[in-house]
Amino acid sequence: MVLLHVLFEHAAGYALFAVKEVEEIGMLLPQVEESVLSLAKFNSMVSLAAFFPFKSAQAALENMNAISEGVVHADLKLFLETNLPRSVKKKAVLGVSDAKIGAALQEEFSISIQTSGVVAEIARGVRLHFHALVKGLTAQAASKAQLGLGHSYSRAKVKFNVNRADNMIIQSIALLDQLDKDINTFSMRVREWYGYHFPELIKIVSENSMYCRLAQLIGNRKELTEESLESLEEVVMDSAKAQAILDASRSSMGMDISPIDLINIERFSNRVVSLAAYRLELQEYLRSKMSQVAPNLAALIGEVVGARLISHAGSLTNLAKYPASTVQILGAEKALFRALKTRGNTPKYGLIFHSTFIGRAAAKNKGRISRYLANKCTIASRIDCFSEVPTSVFGDKLREQVEERLSFYETGEVPRKNVDVMKEAVKEATDVAGEIKRKMEKKEKKRKKREKKLQELQENGDTNGDTKVEDGEADATVVKKKKKKQVTEEMEVQAEESTGAENGAGDAPAKKKKQKMEAEATDNQAEGETPSKKKKKRKAEDVEPEAAEVVVEAVSEKKKKKKKRENSE
Repeated sequence: MVLLHVLFEHAAGYALFAVKEVEEIGMLLPQVEESVLSLAKFNSMVSLAAFFPFKSAQAALENMNAISEGVVHADLKLFLETNLPRSVKKKAVLGVSDAKIGAALQEEFSISIQTSGVVAEIARGVRLHFHALVKGLTAQAASKAQLGLGHSYSRAKVKFNVNRADNMIIQSIALLDQLDKDINTFSMRVREWYGYHFPELIKIVSENSMYCRLAQLIGNRKELTEESLESLEEVVMDSAKAQAILDASRSSMGMDISPIDLINIERFSNRVVSLAAYRLELQEYLRSKMSQVAPNLAALIGEVVGARLISHAGSLTNLAKYPASTVQILGAEKALFRALKTRGNTPKYGLIFHSTFIGRAAAKNKGRISRYLANKCTIASRIDCFSEVPTSVFGDKLREQVEERLSFYETGEVPRKNVDVMKEAVKEATDVAGEIKRKMEKKEKKRKKREKKLQELQENGDTNGDTKVEDGEADATVVKKKKKKQVTEEMEVQAEESTGAENGAGDAPAKKKKQKMEAEATDNQAEGETPSKKKKKRKAEDVEPEAAEVVVEAVSEKKKKKKKRENSE
């Protein structure tokens, strides 16, 4: 007699249900399938044997991650060892809904595992009536547990995604290809639309983005004059072409266009120009991303072709797993299967055909160089996937090897051995990796120092605030002293000019000394007083009239002396 137990994994915990004597043949009948939906009938067939609730949300997440990977968690092992009956008379069978975890349990406990047939129907009923079968668990609590575990499980999967760096490359290369198609379509639309007004421009300018910029710049061809020749040269980058456009606009066969139509054409061409500019920015972003994720592959075959290989494989890890023969025809699957079906010649290359090496090779050597290039691409992708510090040293060396192989096919010059090249590459890579690690350590030290300084500033914020105020006051006093000195110097200069004009240069040095002495006395008085702001203002106001009185007195004495001389004469 067979004793069947069904293991059910829920967000709240593990549950073990004992199934009463039910024939598998009977379970397949539609009437019995309908009886699973009613709780009363289902309760007569299934009873709860044991329940193991999870202690925390973290424990639930760990157990679910283990189940999804097909690993027996310690909690599940303890639960089954404790509650699974081991009788000699009755043969125990454990029903599990997932075959992957079933195989792991069979290895662990050496018992018979059942995953299909009656187990699927019972698991469906348990899933429907779980909150009613377990005492103390409500439907609301069960749904909350499922929702919380679902969110945390999804968050963990996204956070610890191995291919998260590759995803940006895959999306950007897909967007780049889509932009190329859209820009070409929109440019053709601009050519057709603006061609009604200025049909000769299509023959002069063949490039799409340049044509859109010219359509945006010219507008109405009748308004084009000699003055706009410089702006045309800036766009076309050729004086002869600019002059040809100007001549064609004067003798054009195009029809007249209304201002409203012209506005719409200009707006649409502006959109196309902005899309072309964004495409260049996206290509630069893709180049920087490839240099971070797969620098060796980018150095060997180029950023765009390397990104297409990663996108077609699904991730850099998948590309690293592929053999060289698969990488060689990656992207030519239709041609391969068509050739296998018709027993024709299989394709020699797929996406790697867009690299410069195959284009440069002779027709008879294209297959050989594509096979060699695919081999080197596989090596580069594996180095990028499994190396800790990303460097482009190996990619540069592999590129040199492909160049040498190309020259060998053309001239017969024997290339270097792979062992020697790889030894050089390993030596250079270790040096570069050491430099990168040193730079990273320096950056980390600087960051830690900054954090410590910020913490110290936060702790001593009040004292630093007080010192800043004192420093500000000291700076203010210094600035005011400088201003006072400037004022006194200006007064001295005025006094010298007046004395030179009236009395000559004879009496000037004595008066200069007096004025300097008075100015120094005022500065000493200002330094000796208290540094409060009000008193400083009073000092500044007192110093200015004193300096003015000195000048007035000097002028009055000169006048008196002059009068005495005139009277004596």
